[in-house]
Amino acid sequence: MSTAPNFNVFCVVQSGRLEYEALIFARSFREANPGFLGRLLMAEPGGPRWSQTTRVSDPVRALLEEAGAEIIPFENKHFGESYPYGNKIEAMTALPAEPFVFFDTDTVFTGPLASVGFDFNRPSASMRREGTWPEPPLYGPGYTAIWKSLYDKFGLEFDSSLDKTQFDEYWQRYLYFNAGWFFGADAVTFGKRFLHYAHGIRWDTPDELASQSLDPWLDQVALPLVIHSFGGGRPGPELAGLDGDVSCHYRALPLLYARESDAAVEMVERVTAPNAVKKVLKNYDPAKKLIYQGKGMKLRRKFDRANLPPREAMLRNAIRREGLWLR
Repeated sequence: MSTAPNFNVFCVVQSGRLEYEALIFARSFREANPGFLGRLLMAEPGGPRWSQTTRVSDPVRALLEEAGAEIIPFENKHFGESYPYGNKIEAMTALPAEPFVFFDTDTVFTGPLASVGFDFNRPSASMRREGTWPEPPLYGPGYTAIWKSLYDKFGLEFDSSLDKTQFDEYWQRYLYFNAGWFFGADAVTFGKRFLHYAHGIRWDTPDELASQSLDPWLDQVALPLVIHSFGGGRPGPELAGLDGDVSCHYRALPLLYARESDAAVEMVERVTAPNAVKKVLKNYDPAKKLIYQGKGMKLRRKFDRANLPPREAMLRNAIRREGLWLR
């Protein structure tokens, strides 16, 4: 069990795709967590760094609030439209200074978070990732030099972050997460450090990163440093329910149907079935075609989940060939 009896769950929501994903998120969360004691917070970005409105539409807002979600506005002062992934970083300034678990909006819940052994004094994040960053150039610097430059930049000890069961210069040796979920003891303190590190990496980039792309990877580059700085690290077996029997970061509805568990698919279909929800979600093309027109289940029957392509990009291409890569 977690070391804190109460904690908050938050995600980021805004107009467009995220608001429809948030509706699935909120309804599945409430079904899987009927006795949850914390707050379900949805941070809504805004301000002049966006060229169009980010406000959640009124029909979706009503359904989110009906599901018990609290929509909390915040102003983008650093990222915004130029780097939307920065929302999860800046949103934390608007949260209470309490233990938190962040999830990307494209998450469906299939079990209770009470079954997850959170230790909020040892933060961690999702290991459901591929070796997407960095991409060391042929003549260097390599993985060690690139990652160590970041730890050195922020005065962090580097050696203990390494998984020494992995070979030197192999990407899994280095602390690297997917930012689809992460947690910590104090959202405000965690968020300030996350912003400090991300800002420093983007606008005062170490020379060792000269050949590296930071878009869209900036949040995933900064996150390991933040977690390590608070004494956290790779998740242990007590967190296996995340990306497991408790939560599923499906990333896109076509990927949900192609590769995720029966429990995740069944939850999505169940919580989107009520007429009031269907009336709203039909405005979102992926939901209309995949959920309500049944094309998702047809897609699902085309894939052997025991023998999926080894890389997500290959699976996406296979879905595209079916004409169903919808976002």
